Amino acid sequence: MTQDDEALDLAILIAQTAERRGAMDAVILDMRELMVICDYFVICTGRARAHIRAVAEAIEERLKEEQWRVWHREGPHDATWSVLDYGAVLVHIFSQEGREFYDLERLWSDAPRVRFESLTGSSPAAPILPEP
Repeated sequence: MTQDDEALDLAILIAQTAERRGAMDAVILDMRELMVICDYFVICTGRARAHIRAVAEAIEERLKEEQWRVWHREGPHDATWSVLDYGAVLVHIFSQEGREFYDLERLWSDAPRVRFESLTGSSPAAPILPEP
């Protein structure tokens, strides 16, 4: 398995874990051609501050089972935006208002979205490449 495969698998595991904990609208952005600090963004929405915290905790617990440790986390205990840094993958868990305000999908609109098998029935992992 290559590092690219490992990073993609990690991003998918994070998105699926967030969805299992009830996060909404999980998206994976392929950042490899746009920045050097990470390979993927996982962006999702929590319903309330406590839910954002619960999603972050669920991701940390699940990844700990797979021997992944969070490098850094941001967002106070009662935040409307939480960030988990897993090196190759940055996880952004927003409130609905925070997600609309920061609008990372628009800011990074050049990043291809990655399809993944989700609880909503998306197709298996395959990058959605921009049209030529």
